[in-house]
Amino acid sequence: MRVRFAVALGLAVALAFPAVAGAATKSVTMGMPPKAGKKIQNRFSADANKFYRGTVTIHQGDSVQFLPFGFHTASFPKLGGRVPSLVGPAGTVSGSNDAAGAPFWFNGQPQLNINPVHLKSGFGKTFRYTGAKAVNSGLPLSNKPKPMTVKFPKAGVFPYFCAVHPGMKGKVRVKKRGESIPTARADATAVKKQIAADTTAAKNLGGTQAPPNTVLVGAAARRGVEYLGMLPDELTVPVGTTVTFTMPARSTELHTATFGPGDPIKEPNSYLGQIANSFQSVAFDPRGTYPSETPGTTAGLTPGLHGNGFWNSGVLDAAKSTPLPSQGQVTLAQAGTYAFYCVIHPFMKGTVIAQ
Repeated sequence: MRVRFAVALGLAVALAFPAVAGAATKSVTMGMPPKAGKKIQNRFSADANKFYRGTVTIHQGDSVQFLPFGFHTASFPKLGGRVPSLVGPAGTVSGSNDAAGAPFWFNGQPQLNINPVHLKSGFGKTFRYTGAKAVNSGLPLSNKPKPMTVKFPKAGVFPYFCAVHPGMKGKVRVKKRGESIPTARADATAVKKQIAADTTAAKNLGGTQAPPNTVLVGAAARRGVEYLGMLPDELTVPVGTTVTFTMPARSTELHTATFGPGDPIKEPNSYLGQIANSFQSVAFDPRGTYPSETPGTTAGLTPGLHGNGFWNSGVLDAAKSTPLPSQGQVTLAQAGTYAFYCVIHPFMKGTVIAQ
């Protein structure tokens, strides 16, 4: 899940560093480098779930530093294996009732928490990677995490992944000594081109049009460029209309669409505020992770649904490799104005007006 933590490691990133004994170190940023990242966030409400440079080429025996500029991991699986999922079960849900006192359907389902393997930090440490054993940065949970350094003693091509954002991946290409590899200047030029292309892709995402009676929970360009907003952010429908909240194709993000009392940012102790706050911790509130309605059913949204107007899509993603749904539906059963949020990214919000 995408938890927001402030990470500031400086505004300039060196793309190659000399080292002793003929070895060298190149650097990869986990997320867009800060200056460019702030630009697309401020101008286009966008972000890029990508590694920069996406494919880095080094010599056998050289190292790569992974610099955390966002909420990402750099996870190298054991060759032939997979990166452990971000979230794992930790017991079962019990005692979760709605505001009217009725038990939610997901009591007895797995309690979903952050997988402990991603809580063990590799930042500030140095590893050797040959593919025989996994290497994982873990989540950047400290205020100023240091880079993780990985040395590659064997030639080959080694893919790695972000455990937070499905589809975010990179490669380290390791060549034998004496073979040609890109210079530091060539790497810097490639990163600039990558940033320019991703900035261009971000410009138009906010104008993405949703189908009728549909809200897009974000928008996505190719290869991890994401618009972090609801499209449209205001939708007017006749009473009785069923509205679909759907993840955009190609998205690497995780979102929810959630109605209920309270603004999660302005009112952190409100009903929705408490649910949103759980995504800043290790243990997630099941009211946020699971759909509020029994699977296969569609609720009628009124101010009294679940005792306080609560409805939740549950966590959505667009990846086919996960069991998470890509959309949820609710019927606007009573006239009124209904605010909704992504409780993972509470700054993403919108309104549905039923009349």
